[in-house]
Amino acid sequence: MKKLFYAALFLGGLFFVKPAEAQVNVSFNIGLQPSWGPVGYDYARYYYMPEFDMYYDISSRHYTYYDGRRWISHSSIPRRYRGRDFHRTYKVVINESRPWRNHRHYYDRYHGYSRNYSQVAIRDGGRDYRRADKHYRKMEKKHYKQHRKMEKRWNKGRHHRD
Repeated sequence: MKKLFYAALFLGGLFFVKPAEAQVNVSFNIGLQPSWGPVGYDYARYYYMPEFDMYYDISSRHYTYYDGRRWISHSSIPRRYRGRDFHRTYKVVINESRPWRNHRHYYDRYHGYSRNYSQVAIRDGGRDYRRADKHYRKMEKKHYKQHRKMEKRWNKGRHHRD
């Protein structure tokens, strides 16, 4: 009798309990990104490749490039870039719709990276990524020390002039 009472109480309680409502929208497209994409991004809409002056739409897998008269989107790369190693070239992640409309901005900001082969691709994201990260930290530390040294030298010269 006791068990029946507790079972009825439990079932009766279920009718009064309101399920929790939560809306969580998390967007990950790691599985969609090509193996030559850069490491460290859980979401990317476009890649801009300064070396090729071309955009890659990750969701539709189309390349967008300027042919001299207009922007063209195509599922394959232009003939002049076939055989190039996309794992080595630098990619800029852009999460903006139709970034070629602001091409002048992206070109001015990133064209200096066109021969930069230091970025680690998703395919190589394991051991090599950690080694590259260690290298960058070492270089940043060296650069910081040089900057501090120059700053001290500049400040020392300033005090003598006063």
